[in-house]
Amino acid sequence: MPDWRVIEEHHLEKSYIFPDFKSTLEFINGIGEVAEQEGHHPDLCFGWGYVKITLYTHKIAGLSESDFILAAKVDELFSKRQPA
Repeated sequence: MPDWRVIEEHHLEKSYIFPDFKSTLEFINGIGEVAEQEGHHPDLCFGWGYVKITLYTHKIAGLSESDFILAAKVDELFSKRQPA
């Protein structure tokens, strides 16, 4: 998983950059849809042109397979939004 960082063996973290706020917000909404489908919800921080996502499983206070699945799906969502 390119550019994802494992922090203290507890959570995954990654930042994404966008050219404007509209693109940022569209990506955030897309993450929300994927998270609802997966039943696994990330912590999100965003502003003009950036999104920072943090993934971990609250129930076990650490990483689970669900975190890696959601990370891959978020990366896929991001790659679909980038111009070819």
